[in-house]
Amino acid sequence: MDLIILFLCLLILFSSVYVLFLQKKVNYPPCITGWIPWFGAAFQFGKAPLEFIAQARAKYGPVFTVFAAGKRLTFVTCHKDFRTFFTSKDVDFEQAVQEPVYNTASISKESFYRFHPACNPLIKGKLTQAQVQLSGHLCEQFNTHLALLGRSGSGELCDLVRVTMYPAVISNLLGQHNSPNSPAAVREFIEIFRIYDEGFEYGSQLPDIFLRDWAKSKHWLLSLLKRMVSRGREPSEASTETLLQRLMATVTDRFLPNYALLMLWASLANAIPITFWAIALILSHPLVYQKAMEQIRTALKDQSTDRTSVLAAELRRTPYVKCCILEAIRLRAPGAITRRVVRPLQIQNYIIPPGDLLMLSPYWAHRDPQLFPDPEQFWPERWEKADLEKNVFLEGFVAFGGGRNQCPGRSYALMEIHMFICLILFKYKFTLLDPVPHPSSLHLVGTQQPDGPCSVQYAHR
Repeated sequence: MDLIILFLCLLILFSSVYVLFLQKKVNYPPCITGWIPWFGAAFQFGKAPLEFIAQARAKYGPVFTVFAAGKRLTFVTCHKDFRTFFTSKDVDFEQAVQEPVYNTASISKESFYRFHPACNPLIKGKLTQAQVQLSGHLCEQFNTHLALLGRSGSGELCDLVRVTMYPAVISNLLGQHNSPNSPAAVREFIEIFRIYDEGFEYGSQLPDIFLRDWAKSKHWLLSLLKRMVSRGREPSEASTETLLQRLMATVTDRFLPNYALLMLWASLANAIPITFWAIALILSHPLVYQKAMEQIRTALKDQSTDRTSVLAAELRRTPYVKCCILEAIRLRAPGAITRRVVRPLQIQNYIIPPGDLLMLSPYWAHRDPQLFPDPEQFWPERWEKADLEKNVFLEGFVAFGGGRNQCPGRSYALMEIHMFICLILFKYKFTLLDPVPHPSSLHLVGTQQPDGPCSVQYAHR
């Protein structure tokens, strides 16, 4: 035991001395080290990471390093350096995320490096090629689950979005037989997925033993995906291959359910919160709400509010709604995305050493007043100069990443959010009962979560 303690002390001392040595010998970025060996600035950084990033940039400039829990996190915050982040051969996405993937989905290192490179093109190809078929089925599912809200009611807007979108999206991507098939099953899934999603960031960094409830939710979801995979191998009368079945043809080892869990999380954890934010922000800005509703009513004027068809033609006739969605994404984008530096990398006048995690914050990138005037203002009109039909976004918009690891499901996500918002606003009139909450400053991973409730009343039109 004494030898182990001695070894750990020497390791911590070596790590601290190494960081200080780097700073003195080479022109590395300014480094925030904290005063506790190994832990470094972890406590200060972890309290409110988004605020910490803003304060560090103001103090140290556009490139700086945070030493926390034995890791060097080097942030690039100037949009002129983003191209290097996304396209340099001296950084690697998979090396940056392999350990978090192991912690959150229990996929071995060997399996991850073998199969992950094929997953992005697989998902992008399936969601692009089959979008017409997927959109028709998804619209049917949204109609079905929106009808379950009844003629009127009230509740948390985020919960209303979850209870209607979760089962519809699962049915659309994983197969209708895999979707929760009763109100009780939907509620159980929502609660367990909520625990998994809310703890995902901590789960990516810490062993399961420190996060017992989160670990239970992970194992429950893995068991669910194993059953889905078993059913997916049975003969089916469905004419359209699901995304899960496409994944099954690609991943051939025992970790297939684990990859399916990651795919499930990716399909729900960002699109559903953005849908909430877009609806809440539209409702809270009367002129925006009026303009959006004018387009929606015009596009759907001959349709019933009970069974409504919103497909590609209707989406093209409601471009302002898409502007609202992209503006919500801009304001509530992830706190950070990352790459691993694999060879010495020059950014501005600094050298970033191999082993550093290179970090880019879409949340703060989207608040650059040179690229986004009045950056805190919800102003959908700013998107009218972008070519949204071709998904060509505004300069500096990096919510979907970039380079070859750009989000493979971005076109599907925009389609599903656009369709759902048109449907729910056409069918129901909403009244906000609470002010729109601020985003929480506690998280870096994924879409920003609200820091308080947002209750609404609704009535069928």
